[in-house]
Order: sequence, then structure tokens, then C-alpha cells
Amino acid sequence: MGELDPSTAETLDWTDRLLEVEVGPVAHGGHCVARHEGRVIFVRHALPGETVRVVITEDHGGSFCRGDAVGVLVASPHRVTPTCPWAGPGGCGGCDWQHATPAAQRDLKATVVAEQLARLAGVEREVTVEELPGGPLGWRTRMRMAVTDDGRPGLRVHRSHEVLPVGDCPISAPGALGPVLAREWTPTAEVEVVRDATGEVHAAELFEGARHAEVGSGVAHEEAAGRSWDLPAEAFWQVHPHAADAVVGAVLDGVGDLAPGATAWDLYGGAGLIAAPLAERVGPDGRVVLVESDPAATAAAGECLADLPAVQVVRSRVEKVLGDGAKRSSTRGGSSLPGPPDVIVADPPRKGLGRRLAGELAGCGAGRIVLVACDPAALARDVAALAEHGYELSALRAFDAFPMTHHVECVATLLST
Repeated sequence: MGELDPSTAETLDWTDRLLEVEVGPVAHGGHCVARHEGRVIFVRHALPGETVRVVITEDHGGSFCRGDAVGVLVASPHRVTPTCPWAGPGGCGGCDWQHATPAAQRDLKATVVAEQLARLAGVEREVTVEELPGGPLGWRTRMRMAVTDDGRPGLRVHRSHEVLPVGDCPISAPGALGPVLAREWTPTAEVEVVRDATGEVHAAELFEGARHAEVGSGVAHEEAAGRSWDLPAEAFWQVHPHAADAVVGAVLDGVGDLAPGATAWDLYGGAGLIAAPLAERVGPDGRVVLVESDPAATAAAGECLADLPAVQVVRSRVEKVLGDGAKRSSTRGGSSLPGPPDVIVADPPRKGLGRRLAGELAGCGAGRIVLVACDPAALARDVAALAEHGYELSALRAFDAFPMTHHVECVATLLST
């Protein structure tokens, strides 16, 4: 196979073509890489080393296109029959790896994390993705469903607005979908579903910018970090029932010993899951500043952490707090938050911190920064950005908090050099 002629690349359209390809390595995003006639094909429903027939599902020209493996000619020893009938080509886009054994899924995710760190941050590191208790099914306690034009709840087809009505979802927590599937919803709305630690199901309809609670009390009861939490069902919480404690444990390992009276920042702190154990470490004379923009989460944090005098809840965007402080202050730290911090914990959205915010955090004087990330590429970019300001990746733990999908939860510790 020769190289693709750039002059003809933009006019190519292989959509609906059926090709036979040898599948190469896994890539970030829940697919593997294959090559045909000089082009890259991102193939779903395949595994490295397989020979498959792939139908091209998306092609906008250029050097790559996308496809689904619809026939397996030479199977990987790690291939299994998907548990869910909606998980195959043309089906639900929620699961990426139901055709692989759970151990193989974790190996694939570890490969992706390591590859992203090497490629984007120049960091060579062996990665192990740790299994969480409970197995690969029945773990998803929070999910968002779409609604068809005739009012039936369902899940979206991969990279599509098409809604696929489903009768169940094997990765959803037991009992979570029963009350939702048993009724009709407003056509084209979305339904937010939560099953809390007590087994109560909460469901709310999201339509035209409004949220209407329809099922359950709307107050989710959770248990984690040795505490009980009562929070609005819509507030952020870890999806896997064992992920909260796993993440907290890894963060505390990364934080290390904090002297009584120390100052810690918990950025994108949600309802206070990480702030609570940090406050216990710094004691009543210390400071833990939780910054979160979501009003439901900050309200929950204020109530759930009322017994911890060290915690200060700041309802604001992290970027605004740091940016405003930098404008007002010429001292190192450049922030309106109490400081300088001894440690910063940050759990940003999927896109990560970004170079600008990473630089602002690096200028705040913390000896270590602990990042929580569910996107390996975003994590790698943030590690690279912090490295530009003298922070070095010291430790990394990864958890299979989203079995059957390509997502992986990572906790990275970076030390100032």
C-alpha cells in the first residue's frame, strides 16, 4: 500500500464500502486503527490483531475515515459475545468494548493512557488499569437517556442523533431503568436517571432548557469517604458505585502528609467528596477551599460539610476565581483564594485544565498538584502543560470505573521540581 495522494484525499468518499482489513493497535476513543490504500480507518467492534470485514460508516475525505467491523475472519483470543444485543454495529453508542473480555478491556485502556502520555506529554510510563469491585455489568448508577419522537426512552446510536429504543441496559444499576421505561416522556426530550446507594431511583425530564423531576424524591443518598451524603440528584457524583472511594483513596495517596493547619484547594470540587477527607487531614486550624460553579453541588457541599470548620465553599468558575485574583495581585499565587496552597486537587471537566489554567495553577505555589481525569488525552495535555512550569509526573493510578466503555478514571500526582 502506497501513501495517499493529498491532491485526491479531499474528494474521497468510501461510505458504505465493504473492505477486508487487518486490525492494528487500539486508539483513544473506543476503536482500533486499520489501514487501507494509504488511509487510516478507525474501526469499532474490532480488536488488535484481528482480520475483519469493515463497512465504512463515515467519510469526509482526507487521510482517515470510520467504520464498523461487521464480520470477523480471524478473531482475537480475547473476543467474546457481547452481553447486550444493542452493542453491535449500528446499535447503541454507549459501550465500546463489550466484545472483549474484561481483562482485555483494561489492557486496552492501559495502552491508551500510556500512549497518550508518551505522545502528548513525552512521558514514558507503564500503566495498569485497576479493576473495581462488582464486575463489568450493573454498575452505571447515573445515565442520560434520549426520547424518541413517539415518547419512548432510549439511547443514541454512535456518533448520531438517532435514538434507539431499548428494553434494558446491562451496564445500568439494577432497577435503575424500570420506572423510566415503564412510562412515556415528552418527545425529543432527555431523561436524567439516578439510582442512589439506597436503591431509590430518581428521574427528571430535560426539555427546552427546563428540568422537571418526575420520579423519586430528587434527593440522592450516597455513602463514600466514610460519610453519608444527601445531595440533589442532578449534582455530580461518580457513576460507578465503588469509584468514589477508589478516587478518594488515590487522591489522598497523592496528597501525602498534610501538616495540621495546611491549606488545600479542591478545584471543581462538586459536593465535597474530596474536600471532606482533606479537611480531616488539615484539622480545624487548616483551610480547604472548595471551588465549584454548579449551584446544586455547592448547596450540597455546604450542608454535607457543615461539621468541618476548615472547609470554605466558593461558588464560582475556577477560571474566574484564578483570573480575577491574578488581575488584583502581583504576588506569587495571583489568586483571590486563601493561600498559597500546600496542595491543589483538581477534577476538571472532560476537556481538562488547558494550558492557560494549568499555567495559572502552577503559579500558585503548591508543592504538588493532584489531577483527577476521565480523558487520557486531556490528562496528557495537562501533564505536558504543567511540565512547562516545573511540575513532574510522580505517580499515576488508573481505574476501570466505566467497564465496557473506552473511558477510564485516572488520578495523577505532579510534584514541583
